[in-house]
Amino acid sequence: MSKAEDFGGALYRALRQRHTLQPLIQQDPALTIDDAYAISLNFLSRRLADGERIVGKKIGVTSKAVQDMLGVHQPDFGFLTDWMQVDGNIDIDGKALIAPRAEAEIAFILKSSLNGPGVTAADVLAATASIAPCFEIVDSRIADWKIGIVDTVADNASCGVYVVGKERLDPAGLDLPNLHVAVTRNGEPLSEGYGHAVQGDPAQAVAWLANTLGAYGVTLDAGDVILSGSLVPLAPAAKGDRFEMTLSDDTGPLGTCVANFV
Repeated sequence: MSKAEDFGGALYRALRQRHTLQPLIQQDPALTIDDAYAISLNFLSRRLADGERIVGKKIGVTSKAVQDMLGVHQPDFGFLTDWMQVDGNIDIDGKALIAPRAEAEIAFILKSSLNGPGVTAADVLAATASIAPCFEIVDSRIADWKIGIVDTVADNASCGVYVVGKERLDPAGLDLPNLHVAVTRNGEPLSEGYGHAVQGDPAQAVAWLANTLGAYGVTLDAGDVILSGSLVPLAPAAKGDRFEMTLSDDTGPLGTCVANFV
């Protein structure tokens, strides 16, 4: 059995059976990021065999705040499936979440494909139909969130589920690096941040993702939802928690998103 099959199967079972694994890099110190990506594809293939569909991609660990929290100092990348998209309440048990954490992000909805290398932030904006406020609920199949870059890439960039707000905004008229997000938890102020927290510009983060995945022959496709990375430190979530984010610019609020855990 190959490393991809061995670890991909272990991660799949951890997801479905709601348990954790010891860090993969501890189990096999020779693992590389290329190995991790092969593992993630095997993990994904098992989910697709269950009937899940790919509906987007994600970049994570983009901001210094999140890098410092996790001790991972370069971005990760993974896939989104329809099973991960939640429109209403987030059922922690139903989605088998283990140690969920909420991240406030900007989602890009693409109208045309992006195929790296050579994709620029301007290319991203030209390919984007709209942006939207979004919560990604990250979760780790690695015990106690003791992850390195190999572990998180293998574990589909530690993705759990995600919620996209109702507003659809035209990015052409917006100053993305200076968009502001304010997050509350149970009605109390929790955190705030700006678009420039993710590689200086969320569109630049999406360009990085297109170019990184392009090296593996993967495109960002028309209709894809692309999660561009957290603008704030990630926050633990538990049953009964209600997170709300408001995205705004200097003219006022632009949109909101709610993540309600049940």
